[in-house]
Amino acid sequence: MTDTTPKLVLASASPRRQELLAQISIFPDKIEPADIDETPHSGERPRLYVKRMAVEKAQSVARRYPRDIVLAADTVVALGRRILGKPENRHQAEKYLRLLSGRRHQVLTAIALVSPEKGRMSSRVQVSTVRFQHLGDDAIARYLETMEWQGKAGGYAIQGQAARYIDFISGSYSSIVGLPLAQCARLLEGAGYNSASRD
Repeated sequence: MTDTTPKLVLASASPRRQELLAQISIFPDKIEPADIDETPHSGERPRLYVKRMAVEKAQSVARRYPRDIVLAADTVVALGRRILGKPENRHQAEKYLRLLSGRRHQVLTAIALVSPEKGRMSSRVQVSTVRFQHLGDDAIARYLETMEWQGKAGGYAIQGQAARYIDFISGSYSSIVGLPLAQCARLLEGAGYNSASRD
């Protein structure tokens, strides 16, 4: 007898997102990163951008897995309307850290889920606030040496050594890391995904 239960496909190669899902006993059946153009549109605001990215990632992968549940996410750091994505090099990472030094900024994570029921799409955006202490030249140089900035929105990872410089957060910690777990769990339950039955 063929198993017709939809599988869960995570449209992200991020090990952090896999670790976060495992924290709430959700283990994707397949990891399938989306390959899309992540260039912001001219004048695009952070909230609209991050939601568009998550939706496009989910749609891209869902076309390959029409019978399964596809979960995608995207995270950006924003200073006002300015989007700070993943730095392309050390120089850009340093520029981001100097911009964030001593200031509050927002971390926006969007999640998008496509369920096999007529390709139904659901999405949410979680906005959190983070404040860095003032970062002197030595602190910035030390952090850049860790290489943690590579592949991280805004040039830092809150779950790593950057934590020593962060004195305030408001919102969802897991969302700042890369996935708002409470919202993910609700969307998956709404799509009929039951992690307890997958043991």
